[in-house]
Amino acid sequence: MISYLPIEHCGETLWLLPDKAIYWPARRTLLVADVHIGKAASYRALHQPVPRGTTAATLARLDTLLNGYDCEQLIILGDFLHARAALSPGTLASLHAWRSRRSALNVILVRGNHDRHAGDPPVKLRIEVRDEPLLLEPFALQHEPMPHPCHPVLAGHVHPVYVLRGRARQRLRLPCFLIDAQVSLLPAFGEFTGGWLVEPGPATRVFLAGGDQVWALGG
Repeated sequence: MISYLPIEHCGETLWLLPDKAIYWPARRTLLVADVHIGKAASYRALHQPVPRGTTAATLARLDTLLNGYDCEQLIILGDFLHARAALSPGTLASLHAWRSRRSALNVILVRGNHDRHAGDPPVKLRIEVRDEPLLLEPFALQHEPMPHPCHPVLAGHVHPVYVLRGRARQRLRLPCFLIDAQVSLLPAFGEFTGGWLVEPGPATRVFLAGGDQVWALGG
């Protein structure tokens, strides 16, 4: 079993995973946000020198989590595909091979801003695509981190990171989960996604993901 940090949020137990995902045991569901498949390929199409193999690495990490937990369902909180240029033959081949290995898995994509530009995934991938919010009690599952009138929100889009500062000007930049009564944020799952420095308010719980563990800021 992969390590995780269990938390209680809105009456539900959620497991925060070091690899920037959430496992929801009551629903047997894995939640990820901002996968950005094909982002590197999109940059290479613009003649930018970026690394290869990011799609394979992202899918391998996803497989590790799906193998490590009892998952009936994968929900992607937006930005599965980065852009139309992401659907190169190599990327499509990797996606089809991955889906064939996971044929029994129910996969839902909540459309994000990049998905709207890239278009829906190919039909053969058998990914159910939904507009936000996807209501799965007690949560509203969204890409955009906007409050919902009735439900606490789990969202992506921001790619949150937090900077730890040491006494000798050391700086350690880590992806983080932000857990709040109204809108909570998942870190970006994708390999080539970057991050946005956040300054959470006093009522927001911050959980840092680094190496093989998750820990509470100040805990």
